[in-house]
Amino acid sequence: MCQIFAGQDPENYSYVSRSIRLDGQVTSIRLEGLYWSVLDDVAQSQGFTTPEFISRLHREVMELRGAPQNFTSLLRSACLIYTDNRLATRLEDQRQLKAS
Repeated sequence: MCQIFAGQDPENYSYVSRSIRLDGQVTSIRLEGLYWSVLDDVAQSQGFTTPEFISRLHREVMELRGAPQNFTSLLRSACLIYTDNRLATRLEDQRQLKAS
């Protein structure tokens, strides 16, 4: 069972830093490679580049809740929510196909 996890590509968990402009300030965000891949997918699904998506998300969080204590953790959580929702949608689609 652990081979799926232990045998994964090291690029999945290697840190990658990207420069992003948030509120007019350039900052560096450091996440594992797999999270950047998911964020790239999220951004594309929303019709944005990854920097645009992250900037918009940051702005919306600021408006709703104020400055997040840990924005990189928020991004990781967003990735998990996105993948969980995609899985739920796929399972529902499969269930509907079987019911037809």
